[in-house]
Amino acid sequence: MKIKVLVGSGDKIALFTLPFLVVGLATNIAYPAIFAVGGPHVALRVVALVALAAGIVIWAWSAFLILTHVPQGRLITTGPFAVVKHPLYTGVALLVLPAIGVLLDTWLGAAIGLVMYLGSRWFASAEESQMAALFGARWDRYISGVKVRWL
Repeated sequence: MKIKVLVGSGDKIALFTLPFLVVGLATNIAYPAIFAVGGPHVALRVVALVALAAGIVIWAWSAFLILTHVPQGRLITTGPFAVVKHPLYTGVALLVLPAIGVLLDTWLGAAIGLVMYLGSRWFASAEESQMAALFGARWDRYISGVKVRWL
């Protein structure tokens, strides 16, 4: 099993996001007041903790499914993959990073999450083309059954 099969587009997404992360962190360290979310207040902290917990569960569940199904050449259609096509990328980008940012009193997490999400949408199309070629009609049935197709 090649590691590239398990990683998918993750390496490209990480390299796409890295410059934004480095510049954002450096700017956040130099000018923290610009990035502050104002506290965060208790309600926002609770929402961030719930989002972080959900994101970690989605990430771990997705990683487990990838590690157990992909080496056997099986298409993953259950769990978080039944809801969105790329739950690992989506969960980290839209739940984990923004929640960590809020908990650290910076909107930088949401900005980096958005960049990561955009990168995942850009690079995932090649991954989806490979899946379509590999699984054919099964891939088409899977795509038509995904609950939130645009994520």
